Amino acid sequence: MNMQDWMRALATHYTRSRERYPDKRLLILFDIDGTILDMRYLVQFVLRGYDRAEGARYFADLDIEQIAVHENDIRPLLAQLGLPGVVQDDVQRWFREVCWSPVAVAAAHRPLRGVLDVIRWFQLQPGTFVGLNSGRSEFLRASSVNALNALAAAHRVRFDESLVFLHDGSAADIPAAKAQAVERARAAGYRVVAMIDNEPENLRAVAATDPNNEILLLHADTLFESQRVSMPGRSLSGQHYHLSELLQPGSLPRHVQFVWHGVQTDSNLRRFLASDVRWAEIDVDLHPLNGRACVTPLPGLDGDDDISERLLLDEVLVRLRAGTRGLKLDLRSGGTLVDKLLRELARHGYPDRELWFNGCIERLGEAGFRKLRRALPGAIVQCPVDFLVPLLLAAPQQAREVLAMLRGWGIDRLSLDWQSNHKRTVISQLEGWGYAVNLYNVPDLEAFLQAALLCPASVPP
Repeated sequence: MNMQDWMRALATHYTRSRERYPDKRLLILFDIDGTILDMRYLVQFVLRGYDRAEGARYFADLDIEQIAVHENDIRPLLAQLGLPGVVQDDVQRWFREVCWSPVAVAAAHRPLRGVLDVIRWFQLQPGTFVGLNSGRSEFLRASSVNALNALAAAHRVRFDESLVFLHDGSAADIPAAKAQAVERARAAGYRVVAMIDNEPENLRAVAATDPNNEILLLHADTLFESQRVSMPGRSLSGQHYHLSELLQPGSLPRHVQFVWHGVQTDSNLRRFLASDVRWAEIDVDLHPLNGRACVTPLPGLDGDDDISERLLLDEVLVRLRAGTRGLKLDLRSGGTLVDKLLRELARHGYPDRELWFNGCIERLGEAGFRKLRRALPGAIVQCPVDFLVPLLLAAPQQAREVLAMLRGWGIDRLSLDWQSNHKRTVISQLEGWGYAVNLYNVPDLEAFLQAALLCPASVPP
């Protein structure tokens, strides 16, 4: 079994399949339990349900990290916890009865970290689809699809029920049902390019349907019942879903505006102009010596102790204008700065559509935002709204009234801290109300890719 990075292999195989079959509908199949869902939470949920039903506390302190058993055989866990034999028997009976009930299916599911981002990535690619190939019974179709779509909504993932293949009883066993699902997908006009499953025997069954080795077989190395020796020799194995391993040229959402943050120095400016990024972001303020609008330094990078070395805005505008790039200006103050900045921009002939302003409400105030909008009606005018997040969650109607007021000032884009709590819920809410969203404070490549997959209006790379 090959242990090379499975996500990188998936990206490479997908790219080759797309090149080979440019007009085909490509399908990637995922198992559900142990591949998309972390089944330890189901085990914990059902066992704690036993405590509630029996008025016991056998599992009150059961931590997720203690669970290293497959949901179909919890005996080793019960023995490890030291439960009396008669209690173990009763718990196993309860577990078998409740484990796959609609209530447990809906309540206990948690995705493995990163898997929904990977699925979202492929659902955004042209002519590409993600299906589910599960050993679950058809009896659980409605509860399974509803629970998964509710779980995945925050990641902008939705599973099409026509691409959900469950065990309908026509196959003798689950591996055979998985193989039949591949054939059904082909009959529906899809070319299956990959199958991801946590059970080796399921992958072996799928391999038997693929004599030309066109399906990449990926083993999710989580908790599984079947033996590793049943793995096909051409399969790959992995545990972590890393978006960064999927990065391919041209695969990011194309309508998202990417912003190069911190074009404050000559070296950063040169690197930006040599890149394909459309927008440069600079912080601007009044120069403390001559009072002119200037680019403020990045702490620790620009020699900010020597104010005489600060770049003048005029220098930056000349070079950006020559490079025909968009300019995002983060205003560090209001009042006089707004007036001087508008004069500088007019002198350099920057068109509205290539300008983007960001400022805090407490710095610019209503007057500053209205002045920017009147002077440059085609520009983007943005402000951070992190202060509104608690109100958005607790009293959305009142929050909406505040947002309507900001829109009246001329603000047409709202900025959110990527590292704040409830960000996915808030982004969906704002966009549902018709507001464009910018994401900032994105710390690393993995987070940037996660942010980009939400397709906000803009995000810094």
